[in-house]
Amino acid sequence: MNVVILQPSYIPWRGVFDQIYRADLFIFYDDVQYDKHGWRNRNQIKTAQGKQWLTIPVHSAGVTQGRPIREIEIDWSKPWAKSHWKALTYAYSRAPYFRRYAEFLEPFYQRRDRFLADFTIDLTIALARQLGITHTRFLRSSELDGITGEKTDRLIQILQRVGATHYLSGPSAREYIEPEKFAAAGIPFDYIEYDYPEYPQLYPPYDPHVSILDLLFMTGPQALDYIIRKEKPS
Repeated sequence: MNVVILQPSYIPWRGVFDQIYRADLFIFYDDVQYDKHGWRNRNQIKTAQGKQWLTIPVHSAGVTQGRPIREIEIDWSKPWAKSHWKALTYAYSRAPYFRRYAEFLEPFYQRRDRFLADFTIDLTIALARQLGITHTRFLRSSELDGITGEKTDRLIQILQRVGATHYLSGPSAREYIEPEKFAAAGIPFDYIEYDYPEYPQLYPPYDPHVSILDLLFMTGPQALDYIIRKEKPS
């Protein structure tokens, strides 16, 4: 069973959905420490003026320091959801498939989740299904009791608990993964290399490092082909 363990993030780029596609079980790593300047609560979209950050405000300062992702609360004193939906509509209303997916997507921006992870995880799963990824199961690491340790040891405990036979990881994990521990546990692993074909975008020059929504709005039913194939779909 191929397993991926990855922190939840907001409207991720297509590399995350590549990992979801390759996994039999995708585990949202929601009980590790929240990284304030990471991708947990923000991502980028393309606009006529260049890339734009969309950031979900969270209760900050001492509230987030040292706390796990699953405990981070959205700051609803700011009308971020309305602003994000307005920004998406403004940037992509002329995209070929915006109307097709707007009906599915807009209700997410009418929700009022207390916790960041509840919103981002549900939205990521829904986007995966819209892309046509139906075989992958999802789990939160916080649903597994008794997991201890740090870094590689913790990953291996999770993999053993769920019965993983293979671990898949993004290339950035090379910085901290300890291969000898995976070998000792008898769990082979591979790094996913991100190498994707270009797709048409509204606002040149081409930039691959934006939210999955850009790909979905621009290519619609073909979006998954631009993730799982290494050449441009015909």
